[in-house]
Amino acid sequence: MEWRDQGTILSLRLHGETAAIIEVFTPDHGRHAGVVRGGASRRMVPVLQPGTRVDVEWRARLDEHLGTFRVEPLVARAALIMSDRTALAALNAVCALLIFTLPEREPHPRIHVASEALLDLLAAGGDWQAAYLEWEMLLLEDLGFGLDLKRCAVTGDSDGLEYVSPRSGRAVSRDGAGDWAERLLSFPDPQFPARGLRTTGYFLEHRLAAALGRDHLPEARTRLLALLDKQQKEAGQ
Repeated sequence: MEWRDQGTILSLRLHGETAAIIEVFTPDHGRHAGVVRGGASRRMVPVLQPGTRVDVEWRARLDEHLGTFRVEPLVARAALIMSDRTALAALNAVCALLIFTLPEREPHPRIHVASEALLDLLAAGGDWQAAYLEWEMLLLEDLGFGLDLKRCAVTGDSDGLEYVSPRSGRAVSRDGAGDWAERLLSFPDPQFPARGLRTTGYFLEHRLAAALGRDHLPEARTRLLALLDKQQKEAGQ
């Protein structure tokens, strides 16, 4: 069995004295693991870091085997953003959430396209925070836990949307919230990404993670939110 594809490395762990096991997210083969012979060497470890875009060739005797990867690096994204602590935290959060949420070897083309675009934006030093919030909303949608943010669940209006119901995932307007406003989540406004990420985080943890039988989100995602919170406080938002 063999195939060739391009994708992004999500994780690296050493395997024995000389090899490494990596997970790669590709459009046609989803989140897929394999052994890289010589992957523990000084030359290869920097190449196999999470976020690196690679060309990979996978081979195994049987499809269900772990198999081996031949890896050709294309873009070392983490190296490009090493000086930006928050952007690097976002890259790590993307990789961690993909590992956390996606079943192995199951293609998710929409998530793959959006993930590659977001990681490229991070590597280019672009304004990525709103795009990251949109990425988490797409992740929820593609995995069956999408938010309905078009109209107020109470009034049916599309104006003045300020909240999201934690029970239904539907938008609620200022007028529709009434006395229940304090019990609702913030509407995910791209101008205030940390506030929006608390809302997407609620559904990632209490809906998606719960469906997967897990108690909490990856630490990488928690660290990103803490950094964004700090930035907003320093900016007086």
